[in-house]
Amino acid sequence: MSDMSQATQLPIDGWTPPSATERRNLLAGIRSVAMVGVSANPARPSNFVATYLLGTDYDVYFVNPMANKILGRPCVPTLADLPVVPDCVDVFRRLDDVPDVAAEAVAVGARMFWTQFGLWSLEAARMVLDAEMDLVMDRCLKVEHARFHGGLHLAGFDTGVIDSRRSRDRAGPP
Repeated sequence: MSDMSQATQLPIDGWTPPSATERRNLLAGIRSVAMVGVSANPARPSNFVATYLLGTDYDVYFVNPMANKILGRPCVPTLADLPVVPDCVDVFRRLDDVPDVAAEAVAVGARMFWTQFGLWSLEAARMVLDAEMDLVMDRCLKVEHARFHGGLHLAGFDTGVIDSRRSRDRAGPP
C-alpha cells in the first residue's frame, strides 16, 4: 500500500481489510469479474489488468459507457446491462465515482466489491458492507491473483525474465 492511500484510509466500524489468506480465499470463490471503467487504451493500467484477467479462468465482463468493444470483447454501459450478475465488481474509476459504482454493484446483487490502488471510499465501503458484500479496497486484483497463482515473487515483482537484449545462448547467427 502506498503512503498516500494509507493516509486516506479511515477506520470502518466492524471491518478490517482482508488478510492475504482471506484475499486468496475471496479470489478462489469467484467465477465472474466485471471491470468497471476498463479502458480501450493499451497504455492504461485497466487495459493491462483486463489482458491479464482474460488469461485466467475468470469470466471477464467490461463496463464502460464510452466503448462498444475492448480487446475484441463486448463492453456494456452499466453493470445492469451485463448478461450475468458478476461475482466481483473491479473498479477503475475516479475516486469521486466509486460510491456510485458501489450503489450499482449493490443494486445488481454482486457478491464482492474491489477497488484498485489509490481508491478508498468510506461512503462506498459502508454501502457495500451494509449490503453484506465482501470488500477489498486499494488493491490490484491482477497483482493479488498473480501473487496467489505463481505470477509474482514474494517481493512483489514478476520472476519471469523479460529483456530487450538477445541472450548469447539463444542468439542465432549475427
